[in-house]
Amino acid sequence: MSSETFEIIELANGDVALRRAGDREDPLVRIHFSDESRDFLREHKIAVARAMLEAGIEAVQNIEEMELEFHEEHDEDELEPVNHTIH
Repeated sequence: MSSETFEIIELANGDVALRRAGDREDPLVRIHFSDESRDFLREHKIAVARAMLEAGIEAVQNIEEMELEFHEEHDEDELEPVNHTIH
């Protein structure tokens, strides 16, 4: 993800969502807690949702880094001639 600003919001139905700051469109991510989970978490629901979203953002950053490394490795392979057999 880029260096945009994001905000965590609570939707009218009680879901927690991540969206671009100031954007009124559909959120990028929604987290729905069951009634049982909401009862258990009580006032900690937002903190748990924040931790879940932060873990998701970190995972996306790791994927981007892996893809960059993959492309760098394969760019080097393109410099070597490749022989193909066509039948």
